[in-house]
Amino acid sequence: MLLIVAAFSRHELALVWGRGALEAAFGPVGLVGAPLPFHQTRYYEPTMGTDLRKQLMAFSTLIDAADLPQKKLRTNEIEHQLTATAAYREERPLNLDPGILNLGKFMLATTKDQAHRIYLRDGIFAEVTLRYQAGAFEPWPWTYADYRQQVVLGFLGEAREHYRTRLRQWKGRE
Repeated sequence: MLLIVAAFSRHELALVWGRGALEAAFGPVGLVGAPLPFHQTRYYEPTMGTDLRKQLMAFSTLIDAADLPQKKLRTNEIEHQLTATAAYREERPLNLDPGILNLGKFMLATTKDQAHRIYLRDGIFAEVTLRYQAGAFEPWPWTYADYRQQVVLGFLGEAREHYRTRLRQWKGRE
């Protein structure tokens, strides 16, 4: 599966630092989206502030779906590393949300349970956020508003093609 991480912050340098830390942990980014305004919810304002920007990154190295909980725990550690530097006044200067993409769906990892989420392990749940149907990713009723945006759906479509290319390369090595 293709690892995708959504990083968001109000600080451009935190996003740059986050990408570096993610690449050190997960390998090179194969595809990166432009930072987008993140204004679909005010949920994060108390801990992260306002004027948040979100950036999606797809990694080059394919992963096993069973690794998603470990990836979420690692992104949580990376967030805590930046917070511990006290370089920013916010309680949470950076949020990292990993997910995995295959040809038929995009799933996000989360620590929050809901009726439509499946428990994986170690306090981590998975949610099928989007499904691929009729040539495009489509949302479910529970899909977050930011993942319904055409620009995000377009990036994930590009990521799907990136994944197809990586799959062909991987299968060619067998």
